[in-house]
Amino acid sequence: MSINIGRLIRQIPSQYPFVLVDRVLEHDATGLVAVKNVTGSEDFFEGHFPGAPVMPGVLLMESLAQAAGLWLLERAPDPSGLEVHVVGIDQAKFRRPAVPGDHLRLDVRVLHQRGGLCRVRGEIHCDGHRVAEGRLLLQIRESAVALVDPSARVAPGAVLGAGVRIGPYCTVGPRVRLGRGTLLESHVVVDGDTVVGEENHFFPFASIGMAPQDLKYKGEPTRVTIGDRNVFRESVTVHRGTTGGGGITRIGSDNLLMAGVHIAHDCQVGSQIIFGNAATLAGHVDVQDFAIVNAFSGVHQFCRVGAYSFIGGYTVATKDVLPFSKVVGNRACIYGINGIGLTRRGFSADRVKAIRQAFRVLLQSRLNTSDAVARLEAEGAGNDDIRGLVEFIRSSRRGAILKRRSGSGDADDEE
Repeated sequence: MSINIGRLIRQIPSQYPFVLVDRVLEHDATGLVAVKNVTGSEDFFEGHFPGAPVMPGVLLMESLAQAAGLWLLERAPDPSGLEVHVVGIDQAKFRRPAVPGDHLRLDVRVLHQRGGLCRVRGEIHCDGHRVAEGRLLLQIRESAVALVDPSARVAPGAVLGAGVRIGPYCTVGPRVRLGRGTLLESHVVVDGDTVVGEENHFFPFASIGMAPQDLKYKGEPTRVTIGDRNVFRESVTVHRGTTGGGGITRIGSDNLLMAGVHIAHDCQVGSQIIFGNAATLAGHVDVQDFAIVNAFSGVHQFCRVGAYSFIGGYTVATKDVLPFSKVVGNRACIYGINGIGLTRRGFSADRVKAIRQAFRVLLQSRLNTSDAVARLEAEGAGNDDIRGLVEFIRSSRRGAILKRRSGSGDADDEE
């Protein structure tokens, strides 16, 4: 299989007139053979030397480095975000001059590779004679420059971090800042005053930082901030904030937003959260760390979703979802604690038992909510989970979901 030089040579930090590999003849697991045709029109001959053109020795070594770089990039699982740099040359020897008309054969063999470093031996021949040889040390690393598809539109003023990749037909606004290693697949729109952290992945037709769907919004400056390593699947929408809601929509790190998810204005989203397909947050919703909001569920504006909670598919939550709880339905009812989720997150059996007991006090003790909370406050003063649960209930503005499903006899989770 041939190597597409035009695709890969851009990731070696040399551009015309210093692209010094014309064709790859063969390649395998140990190296490759390429050619460089030396013509009299090469720019470097103008000064090296007038009337007696000789290809500089440093460019002979560069041709070997580029050939080795093509081998490294071709074998990388995803070469699009990588660059190859020469970090060392030794045992370089020059046997005879390379002059216009020479057909140089570049033979590169890998001696040792470890991590991002690769040592190769290269030889250059012409008409059966050795022209030059040497050993080179190369480093393959994340690209220090952004790669932007020619069909994409990146406005002047946008800031692109090292290794950012912007795919076909994407649009990036003038006040957008994209962190290192972020990938926009295709047809992605990022606009407004939007700051995106490192290594985020946006799939086709995601729309980030657009104006909120709020009739009170009149174009005032508001923002979106996004942390690191989030995945935004197809057609996800995230709207910037409003003045009345604090002016900012925030999303933390390591979240998965599946296709069609909508995050409305002024939402505050934590980290390591999963949103199922088409899950929707109305404005001013606060979702805490490790929550799961399943497919086609909706959360009413100004509601909170507690840490480690689970919202089942097609649920409508119009009150706060308690931390550690499992709620399902339209309108949402509580189904006890998210026991499986807590176990998967590393909660010990004793910790889960204490949380389950607290929910039994809330849901089965026949105490009203105020008395149940007071009892938890007294009995669980030394337990951080119970103390957090009590604080969450006391600070609720819309009330918490405490209505149990019909016929429920226990606060334990069911499968």
